[in-house]
Amino acid sequence: MAVQLNKTLINSRLKGIYDGWNNASLNDDLGSIANADALLLLSGDPAAEDEPIRKGTAFQTWLLGYEFPSTLLLFCKDKILVLCSASKAKVLQQVQDGNPPVPIEIMVQAKAKEQPTDTLLKFVEAYSSYTRVATLVKETYHGKLINEWNQEIDKLTNKPEQVDMAPALSTVMAVKDEDELKVIRTAANLTSTLLIHHIVLKLETILDKEAKITHEQFAGQIESRIGTGDGEGAKGPDMKVWSKGRGLSDVDWAATEFCYTPIIQSRSTSTGYDLRSTAESSTDLIAHKGVFLIAVGLRYKGYCGNLGRSIIVDPSKEQEEIYNLLVSLQSEVVREMKDGKTLRDVYQFALEYVREKKPDLEKNFVKNLGSGIGIEFRDSAYLISPKNGRHLKANMVFNVALGFSDLVDESGKKYSLHLVDTVRVGPDRASLLTDGVKSSKETLFFLNTADDEVARPAKAAKAPPTKPVTNGSPVKNKTVGGKVLRNKTRSAAQEEVLQTTATKIKEHQAELHGNLQAAGLGKYSEEGGGPGEKEGKGWKRFQSYKGEGALPKEAEILRIFVDRKAQTIILPMHGFSVPFHINTIKNVSKNDEGDYTYLRINFQTPGQLAGKKDETPFEDPDATFVRSVTYRSLEGHRFDQISKQITDLKKEVNKREQQKKEMADVVEQDVLVELKGRRPHKLPEVFVRPALDGKRLPGEVEIHQNGLRYQSPMGSQKIDVLFSNIKHLFFQPCDKELLVIVHIHLKAPIMIGKKKAHDVQFFREASDVQFDETGNRKRKHRYGDEDEIEMEQQERKRRQMLNKEFKLFAERIAEAVSTSSGETLEVDIPFRELSFEGVPFRTNVRLQPTTECLVHLVDPPFLVVTLNEIEIASLERVQFSLKQFDLVLIFKDFTKTPLHINSIPSAQLDDVKNWLDSVDIPLSEGPVNLNWGPIMKTINESPYDFFQQGGWSFLGGGGADSEAEEESETESEFEADAEDVVSEESSGEQSNYDGSDASDDSGSASYGEESDEGDDWDELERKAAKSDSKRADAAKARGESEESDNDRPKKKKGAAPAKNAKGKANGKR
Repeated sequence: MAVQLNKTLINSRLKGIYDGWNNASLNDDLGSIANADALLLLSGDPAAEDEPIRKGTAFQTWLLGYEFPSTLLLFCKDKILVLCSASKAKVLQQVQDGNPPVPIEIMVQAKAKEQPTDTLLKFVEAYSSYTRVATLVKETYHGKLINEWNQEIDKLTNKPEQVDMAPALSTVMAVKDEDELKVIRTAANLTSTLLIHHIVLKLETILDKEAKITHEQFAGQIESRIGTGDGEGAKGPDMKVWSKGRGLSDVDWAATEFCYTPIIQSRSTSTGYDLRSTAESSTDLIAHKGVFLIAVGLRYKGYCGNLGRSIIVDPSKEQEEIYNLLVSLQSEVVREMKDGKTLRDVYQFALEYVREKKPDLEKNFVKNLGSGIGIEFRDSAYLISPKNGRHLKANMVFNVALGFSDLVDESGKKYSLHLVDTVRVGPDRASLLTDGVKSSKETLFFLNTADDEVARPAKAAKAPPTKPVTNGSPVKNKTVGGKVLRNKTRSAAQEEVLQTTATKIKEHQAELHGNLQAAGLGKYSEEGGGPGEKEGKGWKRFQSYKGEGALPKEAEILRIFVDRKAQTIILPMHGFSVPFHINTIKNVSKNDEGDYTYLRINFQTPGQLAGKKDETPFEDPDATFVRSVTYRSLEGHRFDQISKQITDLKKEVNKREQQKKEMADVVEQDVLVELKGRRPHKLPEVFVRPALDGKRLPGEVEIHQNGLRYQSPMGSQKIDVLFSNIKHLFFQPCDKELLVIVHIHLKAPIMIGKKKAHDVQFFREASDVQFDETGNRKRKHRYGDEDEIEMEQQERKRRQMLNKEFKLFAERIAEAVSTSSGETLEVDIPFRELSFEGVPFRTNVRLQPTTECLVHLVDPPFLVVTLNEIEIASLERVQFSLKQFDLVLIFKDFTKTPLHINSIPSAQLDDVKNWLDSVDIPLSEGPVNLNWGPIMKTINESPYDFFQQGGWSFLGGGGADSEAEEESETESEFEADAEDVVSEESSGEQSNYDGSDASDDSGSASYGEESDEGDDWDELERKAAKSDSKRADAAKARGESEESDNDRPKKKKGAAPAKNAKGKANGKR
């Protein structure tokens, strides 16, 4: 069946509707249906795209997950009647068979060419049997079914009394469940990302270049970021924008749309400023000064997220004060919106705040502070106005719109300001779901500095990357194996050094680090979080028993009892049996003193001096916590038994919790739809990893309608992988490898057997070992290597055939994914020539870059790192004396643990740096390993403060200043005569510098022309030995050992935070 309904969710929501209806009273929020005998929900033809969503459609979508046009629903106290077409009846049959809280009776209408049925008459008869029916009286519908319904209703003599149930439906849909909140968070993140990474940047460009563009054109450009057009000419979403947002990697773009065309207003808008959500972007050219109002809302999977911002260019002091008042007012209003407050209380609080801070602005304050938001963009039943007495409840979501209208600037022109965000109500305070571009530093631009000698604090524009000035193309010198030929002059070699790849990398890295810092400041708000919602730590609640009656019989004898079934320890206290859940117990200890045995039970309490629990907050400051309880007994054997039982139960619960945490991200895939009508494409005789249980035998992979299926040889076991869960698809040929591989990296892990898997791999062994190398019948009659040459040719041919077969199958998978989901999936092939060795886990493996990833696919555990998820790369233990260095990859999601790739050969350092730079990953290098645990913890506590204090600059990447300082320090450390300098210059390849820093030093001074003639090798070696002996004598004179005094320059102190360093730099102290 194409449409799958969530029966569990529908049943729970039906139960909520009937519970609320049955318990409704005239004085509560469901009062409009309290006396209704039935609820009628009509639905006609689908509304036009430009029309707002009707409440009936919103309720249908909320209840069933889909819109069902031309369908009538009658909710009776004892059943639900549904009148619909045959095709819709097949879909709704799932609900009927899903054990709903009340029986569902589906009445199927006849098709146009079939014999008419009396189902509509029966439905009308059921409707007319009630005295009072609640319906949406203000909504009008159109369509054939609605016309027939109206005709039958007009024939009735005794029509039921109709009451409006719109307020009651708003109440039912107001409190969002976890599934709804997850979707709304995504909609809010999409909206915030669009504002931060496109709208504001584009507006800055327009203002900076004084571009001529209309408000309508700018709004159209914004709207095209989620893709435009249909068919072959369609353009997908602009991933340059969306890839910068957090948590947007798995967005279903087909389910993403704008709530309304983005609203852009400036002082040149002919109709003036309008704070309503129904305003439109005009065809007037955008002004380049004054106030700019931006409003944008995105709908994801039916749920809306909305925000609005005010940008002011060259603001007056009064405008700055009013805007800062708006920001502080929003903070206070969000704090006031909590469970139990009424909507009118929130409005009155905001109004009093304005009166207190700026009384003269009261007349300009908005008449309401927004409304409820969800499937409906604006739920008028939950308008935050001075007359609305409805109560706020936790997990309600509101579009909070603060603003002042009809303000007058210094030139006498009217303007308005607004600040709009999507807000979720919490038990103690609300939290922002949309965020970004809010502080005065981000929204107040100062461009007009003609009147002042000293410029006012301006928003720094991004400086273009500086490029080295060159006169034409650099001269390409002849090289052998990458080394300069000996017939080159020294000055020519120096010119080539200036044009090396290292210089270009340094310039590019400076640009990347600057962009990274700017993006970090833009991504995180002043409160320290990202655009997502920030939730703190809290106490978990556990329930051992529902009441005293549920206590076990053993509790009556007032002895310590371990109830494994309830995971509870029952302790006697002052003549009562008191149960304690095992999660409240920290540990238990037992010791013997004389004839007595003491059993001490320690509890989990906040405020402990050490350990992870010191961060646990006090839920109630006035609460008293019991730290421990001690019991004494003569029965030592019994206390031994109790101590063991508690410890075992604690271990068992901890193990279960750990397993639950590990399986938290595992997804349950949808059902694989098998291909019908033709045979599926197959890849036979392949093995799978992770391996299935049983004997290792090859199976086959089939491409079906919405996924892949691996079938074991006997057909007893299978693995299904849906296209919607494929993140990356790799094909690794068997060139210089023993296996040919098709590898799938998943978006979310799945269960294979009893283990969860992030990767599924299909492979076949490329080598053919079924021949005898010791000699066979052919070798008796052949002389030479003819047979070996023939075998090599066959081996080469077989490998080519394997590569062709597997690559074709991988391309068919990519094509099937594109056909099924509409998303383009490219087959990624590792670049072996860019590979390097390292230790990502426990063994040394070959790591190979691909277009989008860094992978190791030959042996498990596999490694797949998506490059666009990497924030920065840190090269550690980069020292001349060490043969290996480490690579640490820090992800954009700071909650992820950084990936350590250790023990990479130092000979591959330049290759790794070149590759990282080529894929636009900022990098840094340092002499020691950093302790990334505390570093990431500090960053996660307040990312905004981290970037405010310089961000990743503490790693020392992206600038050449530090290197220049090191060189100047090095030159001042020792003195050398001219002869020594010449010898070091000429013997560059033999020096301990490996030609890297030595070339830089040599480029900063000239030493005469004696090197043009050139010395022979014996003379150079004699001079080098003489230089070494002089240095050794000088070192002994200073009291240092020969081992500590080497040719390397000293490292500058303070290159990295000492508290985060694990190792020591090999330098003098």
